[in-house]
Amino acid sequence: MRDSFFRKRLSKMSAQGHTWARQVKKEGEEEDPLDQLITRSGCAASHYAVQECMAQHQDWRQCQPQVQAFRNCMSEQQARRREELQRRKEQGSVHS
Repeated sequence: MRDSFFRKRLSKMSAQGHTWARQVKKEGEEEDPLDQLITRSGCAASHYAVQECMAQHQDWRQCQPQVQAFRNCMSEQQARRREELQRRKEQGSVHS
């Protein structure tokens, strides 16, 4: 019974589709904090690829290669950030 509920719900969700599209920043408008974070991460291109795929296909299941590429990029960026913070912490404790 529960499985049929979820199948119906997934079917309805995929039928409705998505209306995601990359937002163009207007002059004088502040950039969204999430967009700032993604831009600073170096993963903006893969993020936009996910958005463009979603806009084109309107089905997240068809965008899994783009989603995985974005996920990998963000994971790599987070690992680099952790290493950098660890180095700074170690350098700070040596100088104290």
